[in-house]
Amino acid sequence: MNAAILSFCGIVLFDACRAKSDTQVVSPTEDTRQFVTLTDAVPDAILEIRYFSTYNFVGDRIDGYLEPTALMTKQAADSLKAVSDDVKKQGYRLKIYDAYRPQKGVDHFVRWAQNIPDTRMKPYFYPDLDKSVLFEQEYIYERSGHTRGSTVDLTLFDMATEKELDMGGTFDWFGPESHPDFCGNPETGEYTGNNSKSPAGRSITAEQFRNRMILRAAMLRHGFKPITTEWWHFTLANEPFPDTYFTFPVRQLKK
Repeated sequence: MNAAILSFCGIVLFDACRAKSDTQVVSPTEDTRQFVTLTDAVPDAILEIRYFSTYNFVGDRIDGYLEPTALMTKQAADSLKAVSDDVKKQGYRLKIYDAYRPQKGVDHFVRWAQNIPDTRMKPYFYPDLDKSVLFEQEYIYERSGHTRGSTVDLTLFDMATEKELDMGGTFDWFGPESHPDFCGNPETGEYTGNNSKSPAGRSITAEQFRNRMILRAAMLRHGFKPITTEWWHFTLANEPFPDTYFTFPVRQLKK
């Protein structure tokens, strides 16, 4: 958290998008040639693109999301296909909330965070927080790895029940309940039940913690790295454009 922030890489909830101070940042680009439409690479993926809808922490469709689709770099999409094949053997499918995010979306988040009176979605995503602390407590950053094209927000869909796997919390929840180590140790997979970090005394069950770990383990097996604040957020460890941010909108790519 003390490393220099990668200039102009975007904004996201709790997003780990820092870079070494000697990293050279490449200019923003509209170049889509190294990207794919995610469902072309992972046809079994279910899409619920929250920022194309109004069911998100802002409460509006986010700028730059022109179609309800997901885009990723070719390398990240190929690795996610391996994850999909892995979890299918376990009875699950991947459900995607967000992948590549353009700068327009980033700017929209910034404007929303600065508009303190707009708390329409507070009961659903940040009931324990005053909106004025979102920057101070680093729930909102001015930079994001999503704009580099190899980060994805996702969960698992249970093919037996035909429902999302119960993770004990919603995507984009602002709070310690979203941390992978909430009520357990993600390194060992041990459930501890320790909910002391929750300001409202919330908790998750052993099954809900285990479900988070199923997703985490599959992502790590196939080259993705997690962050410490969001159970749903992963970035390709060897991402192809670590110093570049992209500006094209989210829409179906032409083949």
